[in-house]
Amino acid sequence: MTVHALEAARRLAPRFAARAAEHDRDGSFPAEDFEDLREAGLFGLMVPRDLGGFGATFAEYAAVATELAKGNGATALVFNMHASVTGALGAVTEELAEALGVPDEALAARDRLLRAAADGAWYAVAMSERGAGARLSQLSTVYEPVEGGWHIKGSKTFCSGAGHPDGYLVAARSAADQSVVSQFLVPAGDGVTVEPTWDSLGMRATASHDLHLDVTVPADRLLGGVEGLALVVAQLMPHWLVASYAAVYVGVARAAVEAAAEHLNARNLAGLPAVRARLGRADAAVAAAELVVAEAARRVDEAPGDAETNRWVWRAKLLAGTTAADVAASMLEAAGTSATRRGHPLERLYRDARCGSLHPATSDVCADWLGIAALGGDPDRDGSAPRW
Repeated sequence: MTVHALEAARRLAPRFAARAAEHDRDGSFPAEDFEDLREAGLFGLMVPRDLGGFGATFAEYAAVATELAKGNGATALVFNMHASVTGALGAVTEELAEALGVPDEALAARDRLLRAAADGAWYAVAMSERGAGARLSQLSTVYEPVEGGWHIKGSKTFCSGAGHPDGYLVAARSAADQSVVSQFLVPAGDGVTVEPTWDSLGMRATASHDLHLDVTVPADRLLGGVEGLALVVAQLMPHWLVASYAAVYVGVARAAVEAAAEHLNARNLAGLPAVRARLGRADAAVAAAELVVAEAARRVDEAPGDAETNRWVWRAKLLAGTTAADVAASMLEAAGTSATRRGHPLERLYRDARCGSLHPATSDVCADWLGIAALGGDPDRDGSAPRW
């Protein structure tokens, strides 16, 4: 599987890179990139093979995401959201489904969504809200049962890819019991409205606009078929909520090193020892972050949910975000003022890299989580603020 998927990602990355400057400048969504992803079958990357997909592991996803991000971090970031949805759905084994009380009809509905992804459908994530961020326990979007399904009402922010996917993973709280948080796969269409709000420092091409929901969905769009699973899944699969971003930002960091090397060679600046030293430190820092992400991914595949696995998951997110920002800043300084002009690859990569530490969980939250764990505490219980 992975050889073909990884080869496809490497083939597509230069195409993405060629389009990246225009989409960054205009703040436009790279629709052509997503047509390329569809044609390559990569929307089925995390779909099990028996449902028509590649059946990739988390480690294989990380490798693909890193390659895509070398072309355009914004494209890879939106793809990450789709992979998170399909990866989490595909990871529900029969044993886990039985433990969670997932009924057979819900598994059949899940399989339909995954088959659709293998056939070219893609999904975005609508979780964050103004004032609540990505904390599931603080959401204001609510749902309630109605005849034949569920009614969902509320607003989301930072919905990457808004207006373009076939459906949205929406987290909402029960109107009857605010402690119950559930997730729904809401089809694009009537009742789902995009408000163009995304005009950001970095990752400008992600179309991370606001999403307003006043929509009724069929009963089988409740993921898992059981209310209240969202917080449970967040605890069981933190890698999709925390570390899946890490591979993207490692790719952005590596792209910054490569762009700096190209710029410096073109300007005949490679003979300066200080410049070479900056590239050397950056290369080593990115390699270290790549290894941490790879180790976290390996552990996720071998022992998902294990306490030590989860520590590596949080380490990966922390180190990828901070490394990307530090490396891109250093590469911009090494290249000089000419690389700060709008349209220069390093200028864009610098801004994109700066966003890595800001995605949930932010670097400060990751560091706090790891600090509590190092002190022998329970990071999910002893933190000063709820993680989810």
